Amino acid sequence: MNEHKSGLDDPESARFAWARFRRILMWMGLAGVIAAIVSVWALGRIYGTLGWVATLATIGGVVGTVLMAGALMGLAFLSSGTGHDEAVDDRDRR
Repeated sequence: MNEHKSGLDDPESARFAWARFRRILMWMGLAGVIAAIVSVWALGRIYGTLGWVATLATIGGVVGTVLMAGALMGLAFLSSGTGHDEAVDDRDRR
């Protein structure tokens, strides 16, 4: 039986793929923090001084949204880049 293996089955390939995923999340976290700072600044300019609850809610919402988007896209890249998608596709065809 010719079974197509995923790159995540190889420990060295999996280590590289997960390191790349963590690197993507690190950069997305940095982008989220920058976006949150800009958002709090812009809201402060538009609405005046923000309360601490509004500031924390804005920071949490912006950083959380950017990190969630980064995590989902990173997992899609991880799955595609390691051949995991092809392995599942081959398994479904059988």
